[in-house]
Amino acid sequence: MKQPPAPAAPEPDSRPSTATSRQPGRITLRSDLRASIPDGLIALVVTAAVFALLYARIKAKTSSTVTVMPFMADVGGFWMYFLSQAFGWAALLWAWTTVVLGLLLSGPRPRWLPLSGPGLERLHRTTSLNTIALIAAHALLFAAELVRHDTSRWYSRLYTAFVEAFVPGGYTSGTGQIAIPVGQAALYVAVPLGLLFYVRHRIGPRTWRVLHRFVIVVYVLSVWHTLLYGTNVWYDGWFRTTIWLLQLPIAALLLIRLLRPARRSERLTRPGAAGSKSGWTLRLGGRLAAAAVIAGLLAVVISGNDGGRTIPPEDTSSSHHQD
Repeated sequence: MKQPPAPAAPEPDSRPSTATSRQPGRITLRSDLRASIPDGLIALVVTAAVFALLYARIKAKTSSTVTVMPFMADVGGFWMYFLSQAFGWAALLWAWTTVVLGLLLSGPRPRWLPLSGPGLERLHRTTSLNTIALIAAHALLFAAELVRHDTSRWYSRLYTAFVEAFVPGGYTSGTGQIAIPVGQAALYVAVPLGLLFYVRHRIGPRTWRVLHRFVIVVYVLSVWHTLLYGTNVWYDGWFRTTIWLLQLPIAALLLIRLLRPARRSERLTRPGAAGSKSGWTLRLGGRLAAAAVIAGLLAVVISGNDGGRTIPPEDTSSSHHQD
C-alpha cells in the first residue's frame, strides 16, 4: 500500500516567538554603563545647579560655610572645594534614590508606579553606578583641592593629598578625623557592592543577596559623613532638620519591606514554623529596629534637636583646617 506523502514543513516564521521576544538579554556592566548615561547627565545637571547655588551663597556670605571657615569667602580661590561639595550633595541624593528603588523592588510594589519590575530594577542599577561615580568625583575633587593649596614639591603634595583623602586616619584635623574615614568607608563599601551584581553567577545568588543588603550601610555612612562634616548643615536649622526628615521614607520603606518581603522565606511566621529559631529572632529584631529608627527620626524632627551646633565657635580652626 502506497504511503501518503508527508505534509510539507511549515515555512519558518521570521518573527520571533512570544517567549523569545520577552526574554531579556544578559545584563552586563557594559550594557548598564550605556544605560546609565541619561541618568548620569541628569546627575551632572543637578551637580552644576548645586554648585551654582553654593557659589552664589558663598559670594553673598549667606552660607554657614563662611561662618565655619571665613577664609572660604574667597570664591575664586576655593571653587574646587565648592564643586567637591556639589558632587557630594548630588551623591547623597542619588544614594537616597537608589535605596528607595531597592526597597520598592524587594518589598510590596505600589500599583501607582509607572515603571514595570524590570524597568525599576534597571533604574536601580544605573542610579547605583552613578552614585559610585558621584562619590568618587567628590573624593577626587577634595584631594585635588588639597594638592592645589599645598606649597611643597609636587610629589609631596600628591602623597599628602592621597593619604588625607583616601587613607583612613590620614586626615588629622578636627571633625575630619571621624568624618573623613566615615566617607571613605562609604566609598570603599559602595564600589564592591555595586559591582558584585555583575559577577553574582560566580559567587552565587544567595551570597550576592546577603552582601547586597549592606547597601543600606553605604547610605547610612553617607548621611553620617554629611551631618558630621557638611558645613552647609553645620548649625541646626531647617536645612539640617530636612536631612533628618528625608530619612523617614527610607525607614518607613525598610519597615514595610521587612513586614511584607517579596520572598516568602523572609516572612515572619511563628517561631519554629520555618527555618531556625535564631533566624526568626533576627528577622523580628530587624523589624523592631526599623520601628525604633522611625520613632527616633520623628523625635528629632519634632523636637528640633538635630545635633547641629547652635553657637559658632570663636576659633573655627579647631573644627576645620585648610592648608
